[in-house]
Amino acid sequence: MTEQEEHMYVLGNSAETLLNQECFTKVVNTLTEQSFQTFVNTDMGEPEKRERLYSHYRGIVDIVETLRHWVSVRDEIQTKADTLQEEVGP
Repeated sequence: MTEQEEHMYVLGNSAETLLNQECFTKVVNTLTEQSFQTFVNTDMGEPEKRERLYSHYRGIVDIVETLRHWVSVRDEIQTKADTLQEEVGP
């Protein structure tokens, strides 16, 4: 495993730990719901406010998607390492 792969593997582990924390999930869900509800309740004539709320919502979603991506990369690295180990043998 290269140094960068090791770094991404550790990030993936940390990301999975964070994603599995009940407190983190509650914070994300609460902020997402608040942003969405506030956005829905704004008038169409308030484009700046709506854009700001949408950006806030997208920021939260982007954080979670990035963490999930890191977990996915970690899993790919692990699969690659397992495949190499099988080819080399015990």
